[in-house]
Amino acid sequence: MYEYRIITLSQNPAYINTAAAWFHEKWGIPLEAYTESMDCCLNGTAAVPEWYLVLHEDMIVAGAGVIENDFHDRKDLTPNVCAVYVEEVYRRQGIAGRLLDFICRDMKERGLTTLYLVTDHIGFYERYGWEFLCMVQGDGEPDMTRMYVHYAEDTRR
Repeated sequence: MYEYRIITLSQNPAYINTAAAWFHEKWGIPLEAYTESMDCCLNGTAAVPEWYLVLHEDMIVAGAGVIENDFHDRKDLTPNVCAVYVEEVYRRQGIAGRLLDFICRDMKERGLTTLYLVTDHIGFYERYGWEFLCMVQGDGEPDMTRMYVHYAEDTRR
């Protein structure tokens, strides 16, 4: 088991270029899109966007973001956890679960008690307290994709 720590980009702005490049490499979204979102994270006063990094020493081994909308047609379901990724060698160690828990707690502290997430995974996010909500249409995508929701524990419906 590796030693690692979870940080927020807003409290660690020196990681902006490294983080933008890392997410771009993992997801293929233009580097400029990550840089723009991360600039907003650093220069804004709102809770969203925020970016999270899991570090082993100073190397990014996992990460995720929270943005208003993760490129889908349900603009009312916001904010969205996005770009969740764990490097393959670090998988199956509970890092994704800890990262998701950290994000949910951090967002709750910022006053956001309901989070959404789009994914094609079935069964993975349920292990971490997420519930299937509905199918959504991704921007420019021919197929529908799964939307999950996570409620802070004291704000359940």
